[in-house]
Amino acid sequence: MSALNRLFGVCWRRRAAFPPRDTQRCKSAAAALVQPEFLRGSPHRKHPGVTTLKTLRLPEGLQRGALTVIHKSEVKDLAERSRRLKNYLWSRKRAAEAPQLREKAIELEEKWMEKERQSDGDDQNFEAKIKKKVLFELRKTTYHWTPLRYDAELGVVFMAARLAGGYAAVMRALNEIKKRDLSFAPRSLLDFGSGLGTALWASHTHWGDSLKEHVCVDASGAMNRLAEQLLTGGSETEDPLIKHVYFRQFLPVSPKVQSDLVVAAFSLSELASQKEREDTVLTLWRKTNAYLVLVENGTKEGHQVLMEARDVLLKKEEKVIHDSRRPVVFAPCTHERTCPKLLNQPVVPCNFLQPYHPLPLPGSADREEERFSYLIVSREEREAPGEREGVEWGRLTAPVHRRTRHVQCQICCSTGELKQLAVTARQHGRDSYRCARSSNWGDRLPIINTEDDTLTEQP
Repeated sequence: MSALNRLFGVCWRRRAAFPPRDTQRCKSAAAALVQPEFLRGSPHRKHPGVTTLKTLRLPEGLQRGALTVIHKSEVKDLAERSRRLKNYLWSRKRAAEAPQLREKAIELEEKWMEKERQSDGDDQNFEAKIKKKVLFELRKTTYHWTPLRYDAELGVVFMAARLAGGYAAVMRALNEIKKRDLSFAPRSLLDFGSGLGTALWASHTHWGDSLKEHVCVDASGAMNRLAEQLLTGGSETEDPLIKHVYFRQFLPVSPKVQSDLVVAAFSLSELASQKEREDTVLTLWRKTNAYLVLVENGTKEGHQVLMEARDVLLKKEEKVIHDSRRPVVFAPCTHERTCPKLLNQPVVPCNFLQPYHPLPLPGSADREEERFSYLIVSREEREAPGEREGVEWGRLTAPVHRRTRHVQCQICCSTGELKQLAVTARQHGRDSYRCARSSNWGDRLPIINTEDDTLTEQP
């Protein structure tokens, strides 16, 4: 009997150690159903880091109003003029600052003095010749910045060229807040450099139910009148499609009245000097209660304007503090260190793409892409869904290349480093790998770090 009991015990222990295959499959299936906390129950293709949008269209009322205004205006050669204006705005640079000009002049003077000494050192007009050459070279190589003055006709050309693209860029930037801060319900909007009101329409698309007051500031009276026409669908008798919109030509500087959402899209680069840009950014920040959103062209100039504004907000201390809540970079940066793209040579701007359908005008394409840069700064640190211990979020700053068993990504990490990574299921975990395959340029990517897992940098 004891021998039988011993034999039965051995068989039972073996069965416990090696369960049937069906049992093993059930346990594996159950484990596969367990999701990491950062997914919040969402499928991998819709993980919390996905903020890119599909191809956008203008709101029906805005597009109808724009087409009505354009057809009524009867602007000649509209297609060609809008094409030239679009190219001009894209290639526009900041005005050269006086210290930069002085430094360049000294460099040129030393260069030409050396040449003149070698060729004809006894020339009595030596200094005059050097001065003339330096001035000629400066005029030839310096960007001649001039302010843009919009009248009614140029405003219509701008509408044909930039309305849809500007709307797409602001929509994508604001979607970062919409997707990550689910509790944000702004009641007031301040749009600086509002132009035709693209930020107004984009904000209304995202938060139309909560927004109760919209203040649009633009120095051009003609642009303000066009923006008002767009609100009524191009009609002079219809009620505005968005209520409680107020147009101003000057920015109120008092910090006592703040807006929940402050937007400046393609505006800072139109200011004449670095000092004016700094003062404007600080004024806008004083007017901000929750989020300050800055959008510029996705060029080196546009990116550098935004990084200049970022440094002002993070490093410059005001003499009088009206709101003690410190600025925190919300997007696209995952850190507050120097942008790694500025440290690389040659400098490549940090920019993103948003596809959109342009206005259906003669000669226009069915689909275009807006390349833009943006910066969002919040009044307080707001934890995005899924940002918890053990999860590091990086920003995808280039197109994602999906291969057979890995995904090649360029990621701006929370450490301030820019890395080329090959994300694999084995090294970074199945969830991070599946999220990477479902992510696109501009999304954030969760990397779950363990003691054995580190980010693998590719040469």
